[in-house]
Amino acid sequence: MTVIRKLLVANRGEIAERIVRSARELGIATVAVFSDADAGAHFVRAADEAVRLPGTAPADTYLRADLLVDAARRTGADAVHPGYGFLSEQPAFAQACADAGLVFVGPPVAAIEVMGSKLASKSLMAEAGVPVLPGAAVTDAMTGPTGGDALRAAGEEIGFPILVKASAGGGGRGMRAVHGPADLVDAVAAAQRESAAAFGDGTVFLERLVERPRHVEVQVLADAHGTVVHLFERECSIQRRHQKVIEEAPSPAVDDALRARITEAAVAAAHAVGYVNAGTVEFVLAPDGTFAFLEMNTRLQVEHPVTELVTGLDLVALQLRIAQGERLPAEVLDARLHGHAIEARLYAEDVAAGYLPTSGRLDRFRIPTSAGVRVDTGYGDGSLVSTFYDAMLAKVVAWAPTREEAARRLAEALRSAELHGPVTNRDLLVHVLRHPEFLAGATDTGFLDRHEVAARSTVAADSGTVRVHAIAAVFAAQVAARAGSPLPVGIPVGWRNVGPAAQPVELVADDGSAITVTVVESRTGVLATVDGETRPVLVHEQSPEAVTIELDGHRIRCTVQRVADPATGAARVYVDSPLGSTAVTETPRFPLPEREEVPGSLVSPMPGTVVRVEAVVGATVAAGTPLVALEAMKMEHTLRAPHGGTVAEVRVAVGDQVDTGTVLVVVLGEGAEAGAEEGEPA
Repeated sequence: MTVIRKLLVANRGEIAERIVRSARELGIATVAVFSDADAGAHFVRAADEAVRLPGTAPADTYLRADLLVDAARRTGADAVHPGYGFLSEQPAFAQACADAGLVFVGPPVAAIEVMGSKLASKSLMAEAGVPVLPGAAVTDAMTGPTGGDALRAAGEEIGFPILVKASAGGGGRGMRAVHGPADLVDAVAAAQRESAAAFGDGTVFLERLVERPRHVEVQVLADAHGTVVHLFERECSIQRRHQKVIEEAPSPAVDDALRARITEAAVAAAHAVGYVNAGTVEFVLAPDGTFAFLEMNTRLQVEHPVTELVTGLDLVALQLRIAQGERLPAEVLDARLHGHAIEARLYAEDVAAGYLPTSGRLDRFRIPTSAGVRVDTGYGDGSLVSTFYDAMLAKVVAWAPTREEAARRLAEALRSAELHGPVTNRDLLVHVLRHPEFLAGATDTGFLDRHEVAARSTVAADSGTVRVHAIAAVFAAQVAARAGSPLPVGIPVGWRNVGPAAQPVELVADDGSAITVTVVESRTGVLATVDGETRPVLVHEQSPEAVTIELDGHRIRCTVQRVADPATGAARVYVDSPLGSTAVTETPRFPLPEREEVPGSLVSPMPGTVVRVEAVVGATVAAGTPLVALEAMKMEHTLRAPHGGTVAEVRVAVGDQVDTGTVLVVVLGEGAEAGAEEGEPA
């Protein structure tokens, strides 16, 4: 039996911290690796040693197998745990570890190779008697200049709707849903680009898309002595962009009879590939109760904590024990389900803007961990959310005897979290966890699409939130005008007031009603008076054009656009918040900030890298025409024409790094007049 004494963790963030914690409990020393962007990260400090990987981009750091193996050699590590993502499912990395005499905490190379190809794995599963969906490989001939007809013919034979899927990797990358032949060619091309960028392999295939499916997966464990067991199922149906958002165990849709069938299929899949260590077999569950194999993830899953909470097992510790050659212990062979666990993935993303990733500094990041609540995170107060990596900030997990109680605990933990900095999906998560259909177990992968309006409008327009909105608008206007002033007593570090501005400001709502707001500074903080009612309030200036305020348990983030009235010299400040857009009239005491206003601009909604430019100067485009594609936080985002017209300028090229607000393309025509002056709204 092999004894692991020092473990190199070839990953970052919360999973790196999670692995370090279990290794330490087993008496195993740990080595972290970190990019320049992660130099001050929590997981680096958690490990016993740390090795720098020069650079910031994943391709230069966490995806460099040679650097990782060298770091293990230099520190005397005898094993490597890949976590999930990055190189965790790359057979070449597992082989490189073996060649260097390092124990790879994962399955055999052959198993990774077979299951790493969704095409090969589907064929193997069909031979093993595991149900699979009809599909077809996308060949080079189908993607050539004359291959469109063959591609569409393959789609017609499978039957629409179809899912275009990357053969390598996962996490929703390289995946596109297609509902008709007209969109198939473009969807395949986009999926190939995204897959090549994310996994270094642009191979994709077509698969029948099940309508209103559930995503149900089975956790398996296998030792090197031929024993394979399941640890029950998880449901991961709440998804956006084919990426999981909320996961739970057990599934509310699986009864004992179905559980027996689906777990038997998962164990058969693991046996068929000669699997060893922890893995997950994913299935699509149709409304009629039939299921089919999707893929097998040959690694630890992001959502493994829900299985840990309902079984009482430490999956990372078991991975390490299996890697040392130990047999599966009795507590695994006799595992039972206890209660219910739900996990929510807290992302730095702007839900209202179409789930666009956000970045920046987390001025405050505190999530309560009361009884039954677990938080796995690599972030804390002051942490920087980078544009180079996945946007997940934390996994917040709740356990309770019943599903309803677990959902209630999780929703409350998220609601009371202090999250100040980049916009997050917290409100969306709370909304889903409290939604009647979710509580009734009526979930499938289209849940967020069906409830899109309700899910995104997470701030109800009651009197309390209207008050907060009014104060936020005034704060946003005033902070945009001033750099701030010294912190008064009682204001935490990272927060600032808006100065002694005692003049009342009138906020006009869309229905014509008005609210008068006065903001003053006191010894103990900032006070805001709305129509005669005064409340203490915290305001956090993220930038001159982004403000978060906190009042009465509500937190609202506002962005500001200022436009001068040339006739009066006053400014109209357009404040966008979850309640919509509102205009605030200011007096000329606030200077106008210097900013570029280009009529007809398509601007970048996030920092990222330009990966495709379809706009051509002089071309006529319709509203919604794809113009530029950005890659941010490992996802490709297509940006479309804001209105119809003629492309007047293309200001970026493939490979350019852009910031939020960068003008990418200028389209003149229906929505913007060529004669508009700079600074004048088009």
